[in-house]
Amino acid sequence: MSIEQAFAACEETVKRFDPDRYWASLFAPAEKRPLLFALYAFNHEIARVAEAVREPMLGAIRLQWWRDAMTEAREGRPRTHDVVRAMAAAFARTRLPEEPFERMLAARELDAGAELFADMAALEIYADATSGTLMRLAAIVLGEDIGDGARDIGIAHALTGLLRAIPYRAARNKTYLPLDMLAAEKLSPEDIFAGQGGDKLKTVMKRIAQHAREKLASARRFSIPSAAFPAVLPASVSKAYLGQLTGAGFDPFRDRAELPLWRRQIAMVRANLTGRI
Repeated sequence: MSIEQAFAACEETVKRFDPDRYWASLFAPAEKRPLLFALYAFNHEIARVAEAVREPMLGAIRLQWWRDAMTEAREGRPRTHDVVRAMAAAFARTRLPEEPFERMLAARELDAGAELFADMAALEIYADATSGTLMRLAAIVLGEDIGDGARDIGIAHALTGLLRAIPYRAARNKTYLPLDMLAAEKLSPEDIFAGQGGDKLKTVMKRIAQHAREKLASARRFSIPSAAFPAVLPASVSKAYLGQLTGAGFDPFRDRAELPLWRRQIAMVRANLTGRI
């Protein structure tokens, strides 16, 4: 299989499973898009490890496979896997540092385990290691190093995604909601897993959503170079999702926060034109 076919396979994966990042990538120069699709397809692969295993040890083994595969890809010895081959090409064309990939892989080990987050500070570390780090790497692909400029935007984007995924995670006996916030409402993780305490849960969700909004507002103190803006564009839909999640009639155990494609596209076009998320 040619490298063009590997890139095409990555593009199809991102389009199907990570549509917001797919549409954001279309704002990048054409020659950069395959590299972004490779990066985002890698992110999809390691993020879904926890969904494919029942034991933390099995998750750790699969993530170690990806850790080793990325090392070999960086050395120009890619394994026979579309994403790995595409990432080898990305490493050859772009100076992507090694440490951010390790941060992402280490954070994904938490997904497959039983660890819970004690407070918002702990959750922020995870959110930055996943979403924030991915935005930094995407910006490097686009030729810019935005450093801390990705932190607050990445955290806000991750918190929004975690709120949207509450029922999905709960069905797998997993929650990312801070334990101190749950305790303040006299909720336990087991209540969430059982689909109980909806009104109290909505209070917790509103607190997290407000924190995400504050992060988005804080992020505006950083000026993101226009060349790197497609890297943070996925977060431009966060405000609309947060509005749905905290709406008066929203049931966190029954309803899904979804936006039609046209609304997401308009949000991205507006953000790209104004340079503001």
